Amino acid sequence: MSKGEITIDEGRCKGCGYCVHFCPRQCIAMPPGKFTSRGYALPVVAKPEECTGCGICGWMCPDEAIEVYRLAASKGR
Repeated sequence: MSKGEITIDEGRCKGCGYCVHFCPRQCIAMPPGKFTSRGYALPVVAKPEECTGCGICGWMCPDEAIEVYRLAASKGR
């Protein structure tokens, strides 16, 4: 179960790839052929189940195109 959720704003993303490079769990990928409406390469959340909600991808984004939400851990009762 993931502990974080990543959203990428296509309108702000310029495809720099910092989020891909700095994600410690390789949750974000830059697939070939995926572009924003402005023609920039678009990263996608490739492994959402691996996200811990650390927020590094959002901190590294120079265009503030990424938001990370920490999800409350559910207790298995």
